[in-house]
Amino acid sequence: MPYKIDTIPPSPFQIMTLWAHSSLPVKGFAWTIWMTFILISFPLFMVLGTIVFWGLLPFLMLTVAALWWAITRNYKDRSIQETLRLEGDTLNLERINPKGDIQTWACNVYWVRANMHVTGGPVPHYVTLSGNGREVEIGAFLTEDERKTLFQELNAYLSDLSKK
Repeated sequence: MPYKIDTIPPSPFQIMTLWAHSSLPVKGFAWTIWMTFILISFPLFMVLGTIVFWGLLPFLMLTVAALWWAITRNYKDRSIQETLRLEGDTLNLERINPKGDIQTWACNVYWVRANMHVTGGPVPHYVTLSGNGREVEIGAFLTEDERKTLFQELNAYLSDLSKK
C-alpha cells in the first residue's frame, strides 16, 4: 500500500504519509536498460563491419536513450508525497509536487470532512477533504481501490477525533 500511518498513542494515527506507487524499482530499471541494450545489439552483429552497421547504430542507441529518458521522467513525475498531520486541534495537509513546490492546507479538525466523488472528479472515487472554506484533494495518484480504503480510514479517523 503506498501510504503509511504512523501510530502514536493515544490517537489512532497522528501522521499519514501518501506517495505514488513505484512498480519498477531501481534494480529493475537497470535490468530493463541492460536487457534492451543487449537485445537491440543482436541485429548489429549480423552487419558488423559493413556500412549498414553505422546506419543502424544511431537509431538503436537512440531507442535505448529514449527508454532511459522515459523511465527517469516517470520516476520524477511520481515523486509526489502528501502528509496529513494532526497538531493539536489542527489538521495539516502538505503536498510536495514533482517540481518541488509545496502546497499546504490547514483546518480545525472539528470542521474537516472527507468526501468521495464517485464520478465527476479527475479520477473515479476522487477523495477530498473539506473545511475552512476550501476543498482539497488527497491521494488522487493512488489506485481506485486504494482511494476507497483511504476514504474509509479517513472517515473512521475523523469520527474518532470528533468523539474526543
